[in-house]
This record gives sequence, structure tokens and C-alpha cells, in this order.
Amino acid sequence: MKYAALLGWGICIYAVMTLAWAGIALYGLGGTLTGRILGLIVLIVTLTIAGRSLKFHSWKDIVPYSLLWVVIMALFDAVYSVPFGGWGIYADWNLWVGYALVAAVPMLAPLTRIVPDGSRA
Repeated sequence: MKYAALLGWGICIYAVMTLAWAGIALYGLGGTLTGRILGLIVLIVTLTIAGRSLKFHSWKDIVPYSLLWVVIMALFDAVYSVPFGGWGIYADWNLWVGYALVAAVPMLAPLTRIVPDGSRA
């Protein structure tokens, strides 16, 4: 297991999403469909980059990383979001969709890789 990638990408994913949501809120798009779509795009792109950076050729190799990234996200939410929003943040389905995406999207990253013969891995 690549522990630097595990911890580094876990922190990076949370940081990028925090920055994205701050920008979305700053421009008055928080809670709007446009804001949600922008947040999803940022999350999916970040997760795809993270998954590809592992340089694995099978989704099975990525599973431990993506699941531990979900744990890291939940811990960061407990530390940084619960003091402001309370434990009720875990009752919001949007949070769980985000966790599900963090678990699933990196596993699709090998499908975005092009191997030297021109076919997809």
C-alpha cells in the first residue's frame, strides 16, 4: 500500500472540495442546482485524478484506497463540520452521496487510461 498516496490524496480531496464549496458559496451558488453540479464536477475530476495517480490497472487494487479515503472524509467531517452543523450533517443524503462517489469514482480511473497500443486499459 502506498501510504503517502493514501493520506496525501485523502487530505487533498477534502481540501479541494472545501475550497470548491467556499467558492460556490462565495458566488451565491450554494444550495442551487448549478452549485451542486459544479461541486459534483470538481469532486469527480479530483477523484479521477487521484485514482489515476495510483497507476493501478485494476479497480480491485484501488478499492482499499477509495474506502480509506471515505474514512478520511468522514473523520474530517467529524472534526471540521460537526462543530458548526452538528451531528445532523450525517442525516443529509447529499453527504452520503458524496461518500459513495469517493468510494466508487476512483475505481473507474483505470478505464480512463489509454495503453500504448491505443486501446483502453
